[in-house]
Amino acid sequence: MNCGVCGNSLFVGRAVFRCSCGVLTHAHCWEKHVLEAHQPSCVIGSITLQDEFLPNEMPNETPEDQVSEDQVSEDQVSEDTEITELSQEV
Repeated sequence: MNCGVCGNSLFVGRAVFRCSCGVLTHAHCWEKHVLEAHQPSCVIGSITLQDEFLPNEMPNETPEDQVSEDQVSEDQVSEDTEITELSQEV
């Protein structure tokens, strides 16, 4: 049986990692498999002296995706008004 990442033989009695997708890898190939095959999302940032994580940028987030609090409150007010109007008509 061979490693799913490097293709070298998996030796009997040595540590082997089995992923939830079914791939068997060497211990030293595990990280490479996870990063290449599953591409987990991550945020790059730094740590402050107070042990707080400060992201450099948010992944997959564009200014169009961000909704301001004013827009949310206006939408909620208009929905509440529509519900009130419909309940009064009935």
